Amino acid sequence: MANEPITEPATSLEVDTDFEAGQDNVQVLGLDIHNPVFFISAVVIVAFVILTLMFGQTATDFFAWLRPAMTNTFDWPLLLAGNLFVLFALLLVVTPLGSIRLGGIDARPDFGYLAWFSMLFAAGMGIGLMFFGVSEPLSHYASSIGGVVVENGARTDWAPLAGAAGDAEAARLNAMAATIFHWGAHPWAIYAVVGLALAFFSYNRGLPLTLRSAFYPLLGERIWGWPGHIIDTLAVFATLFGLATSLGFGAEQALSGLNFLFGVPITGTAKVVLILFITAIALGSVVAGLDAGVKRLSELNMILALLLLGFIFIAGPTAVIATGILDNTVAYVKEILPLSNPFGREDTNFMQGWTAFYWAWWISWSPFVGMFIARVSRGRTVREFITCVLIVPTVVSIIWMSTFGGSAINQVIAQGNEAVKDAPQAVMLFEMLRAYPMTQIASFIGIVLVMVFFVTSSDSGSLVIDTITAGGIPNPPVAQRVFWATFEGVVAIVLLIGGGLGALQAAAVTTGVPFALLLVIMIWSVYKGLSEEHRFLKNN
Repeated sequence: MANEPITEPATSLEVDTDFEAGQDNVQVLGLDIHNPVFFISAVVIVAFVILTLMFGQTATDFFAWLRPAMTNTFDWPLLLAGNLFVLFALLLVVTPLGSIRLGGIDARPDFGYLAWFSMLFAAGMGIGLMFFGVSEPLSHYASSIGGVVVENGARTDWAPLAGAAGDAEAARLNAMAATIFHWGAHPWAIYAVVGLALAFFSYNRGLPLTLRSAFYPLLGERIWGWPGHIIDTLAVFATLFGLATSLGFGAEQALSGLNFLFGVPITGTAKVVLILFITAIALGSVVAGLDAGVKRLSELNMILALLLLGFIFIAGPTAVIATGILDNTVAYVKEILPLSNPFGREDTNFMQGWTAFYWAWWISWSPFVGMFIARVSRGRTVREFITCVLIVPTVVSIIWMSTFGGSAINQVIAQGNEAVKDAPQAVMLFEMLRAYPMTQIASFIGIVLVMVFFVTSSDSGSLVIDTITAGGIPNPPVAQRVFWATFEGVVAIVLLIGGGLGALQAAAVTTGVPFALLLVIMIWSVYKGLSEEHRFLKNN
């Protein structure tokens, strides 16, 4: 017995497979290409760009029809899918599966909490929070205060709170509950589950960091064949078009801010130039790498966001905002069940025009955000991962929306500022800041913040797409990330030219709907994988 070798106890149940990430890759012009995912994705996207430019007005009309057609048809399946993600995430927190550590029992986090939260915040919703932080609460407020609108016998406004019609305070709570619902637990549950799946199967099972790996408990070795290729290709399309939507919002708002401050004309050419300029900056961040690029820019984002948030809180109606944070949280918790109910709804405008679009957008973004947070979350337990990714950003969203949206609504109620309510969505933030001291400085910080969010989204998005198309290898070539970062900008430009923000939203919804079904199936796969891991650790 004394001469027997000492063996270390297993720390995780690794997959027994001969596959190695990148083993079937093709080397072309310095690129490490996963055949056929890279080729299919690149060819289809290039064809999409060419056809959109060729057909001009026809493409514009098609995109204008496509988005409402998709959200009207698939509204209840999207809402149901969102609910499943929230329930599954909460299940993981309260069950023994939450004790599993990503990377094995000896793994420790690569990043501290501050850097980790900064990257989560920057990658997850940065541009969206800037674009919709003022505009969405004001939009819901205007609908609620106006009362119930009936078209063709159907109610089109959402007004679940009694007395909302004509009641400013009820309408305010109505608006904030609805807004926080779209930016709270539901989207972050989607990101958390996808990120957990990618991190667990990569760090604990030794599989490539790509979406196909999350289906190993269901598909087994078939993930290396065409079923896996199809999953990864869909992930590329969803990520690219979801990201292009965010970049389009960012370009619209940044240009509106430049027009507000400096009189820069809002034209199609100006939008193209702005996207090219910011994409060029993103390429510099791509070349710098994850630590020197995204990490530093994310921390800069966090500092600028806190500065702007603190300025609005202090210089604005501080007491109203502070009490509003609590009131809005209570309203959100109270209304989350009726808001998330996918059946028997009469509020078609809110359900289809807002919620279904958001859920499809979040789902299309989930490979991007999920893989990015998986890359920076090794060493966290499942419980810590889910809690931080689900709860902390939700709290931040409540504070952000209550500060920006609450301040804007207060300007309408207390000061009679109808201009902020009637302004275009991309201008509402700057119109609100007009009532503050140091308007130009605050507006300039807002513009810079949007641009830096643009850069971090493009950089981290190209990292994700590059990883998928390179077969999940940990450090794909920089040239390949440059390729995808460039294409993200090109797709955003083409969609803006071919139909504006409506075309961008249509593309995100169209890829998000089929991807939702795939991710719902993935929930069962993740549960099976975590259960097997828990049994293994318990018996060893």
